[in-house]
Amino acid sequence: MPDKISIGILTEAEIPVIIQVVGSSGNPRKPEYYRQCLDEQDKQERIVLIARYGGCFAGQAHLIFQSKYPFFRDNRIPEINDLLVIPEYRKHGVATALMADAESRLHGKFHTVGLGVGLYPDYGYAQKLYVKLGYVPDGNGVCYHNIAVVPGMSVTFDDDLLMYFIKTL
Repeated sequence: MPDKISIGILTEAEIPVIIQVVGSSGNPRKPEYYRQCLDEQDKQERIVLIARYGGCFAGQAHLIFQSKYPFFRDNRIPEINDLLVIPEYRKHGVATALMADAESRLHGKFHTVGLGVGLYPDYGYAQKLYVKLGYVPDGNGVCYHNIAVVPGMSVTFDDDLLMYFIKTL
């Protein structure tokens, strides 16, 4: 991991700064979202990883221990979720560092980790990164709101249309 990148865990004090930075990057989130995440973190249901680059908030990733995606939930596969890197810090290793930290926290406790990724071009960098890091499709096709899309089914092509990937740890 480059010296300029550090990974920590979300604290209450960081929420206002994160909301401002994430919002100004075009991905607005409400304080309630992060407070809910902190509550789940306190209950050991989630870990919110925070990346800093040169001391500045640069991104986040969530590690969810009981996924809402049925295949992951039924097979006890934790999910890396909501990977986000602020545009000015992209191409500096921040996403890779967040992924490595998340995977290291699971190593020895779980055999497999999973994640979902959107299908339209905004997710292109993430799609390529996940494949580069060894993630492969879980074989269950595309899902919309965590429900398998079947032939003839109509869905909205938005952030909730996902393909899920897995990686053996």
